[in-house]
Amino acid sequence: MADGEMFDKSVLDFQSYEDYLDQQVTNEDLYYLEDPDNARQIVELGYKGKDFMSREEFEAARKAASEGPLKRKKSLEAVCSVGKRFDDNPFLYALAKREELVRNGKLSTIIFIRDVVKGHEVSGFIDYGHRLKTEDFEDYFNRKKKLVPKRSDLSYYNWKTHTLYYNNSSTFQVLADNEMGLLFKHKRDRKTINVDPKAPTPGDNSNRTVLQTDDYTQVTIYDHVTRRKN
Repeated sequence: MADGEMFDKSVLDFQSYEDYLDQQVTNEDLYYLEDPDNARQIVELGYKGKDFMSREEFEAARKAASEGPLKRKKSLEAVCSVGKRFDDNPFLYALAKREELVRNGKLSTIIFIRDVVKGHEVSGFIDYGHRLKTEDFEDYFNRKKKLVPKRSDLSYYNWKTHTLYYNNSSTFQVLADNEMGLLFKHKRDRKTINVDPKAPTPGDNSNRTVLQTDDYTQVTIYDHVTRRKN
């Protein structure tokens, strides 16, 4: 998925997620699979490797587009974790502790998550700041939704379908093809974050935190403090 606005008014042109999937199904798909439902399922599971929204992304995009830009902007700028306690949830506690710092640009955070989503093991690196700008985190902090990797994140890998995506964000550039492995370059100070768990440190002004939580298979958080020039 290319960089840019995640929510698009065009999603309102579709009456349902099934209608959206139908736009990805070709006549050749219908010829071989015969059943339209089977064709939609192949698309939704990512076996075709196409860049499209998941059901959750589609519903979120429709909701955001229908609410309008002013209401969406207000909800996205609010610090959602204020007044909430997460003593029993290490992951949400870690997100809450960083939320305001990330929103005001004092901290840039990348979250690595590996977990099972709808029967598929997936993993990915998430730009926390980008998600805060494009999603209302109230549902996450209220425990109504679970934060998981998406195809639009910095990276996404489905271990069952072997589907892989890389995307730059407004804060980070993905450096995937280099001898040091996967790196993320901060666009403001040009520092790189090395997410190799065997690396002694992630890099200058960066640190790595491995979380122990029952809610995910694996979680690692990479924090980067930007040194601004005076």
